Parts: sequence; C-alpha cells; structure tokens
Amino acid sequence: MTGMQHVPGEDRGKVILYALSTCGWCADTKKFLTGLRVEFSYVYVDLLTGAERDRVVREVERWNPRLSFPTLVVNDAKAIVGFQEQEIREAVGA
Repeated sequence: MTGMQHVPGEDRGKVILYALSTCGWCADTKKFLTGLRVEFSYVYVDLLTGAERDRVVREVERWNPRLSFPTLVVNDAKAIVGFQEQEIREAVGA
C-alpha cells in the first residue's frame, strides 16, 4: 500500500491505524501510540485516490461498518474505534 507510513517502536504485534489527515482524534491516537513506543503503521484514508482508496475503505468497513475514524486494528483480530486510551493500552499490552 503506497499510502501506508511506518512508525518504528517496540513490536507489539501488527498494529494498523486507519485515520484522516484532518481528524483530531486520529492525531491523538497516533501521538498516544508513539508515546507508548509501539511500532505501528498508519494510513490517511482521505489522502488516497482511486482503486487504492476504494480498497482501503472496504478494509476499514470490514472492521468498522460505520466507517468512522480513527479505526485501529490490532493483530488482524481486534478493532478499536475512536480514541480509547485504555482499550488501546490493553490491546497492545503497554
């Protein structure tokens, strides 16, 4: 995925943040993960175009049918919708 960015940190499993570039809660989630020193990848869905955007939107909808942001997916098993500090902390074991 060309729009995916990687943030280095401690390996806590596969952590992907689907976000919007203009979303304050998305920025807070990104900052929170960085503060926990968790390795994660993120993508700003609103900056994608064409087929890639369509594919990523379908991916987010699989985890979060309301298609709201941020949507955080941990280990392809758990989705956390919104900025939920405690849930995030528990999901990444930090």
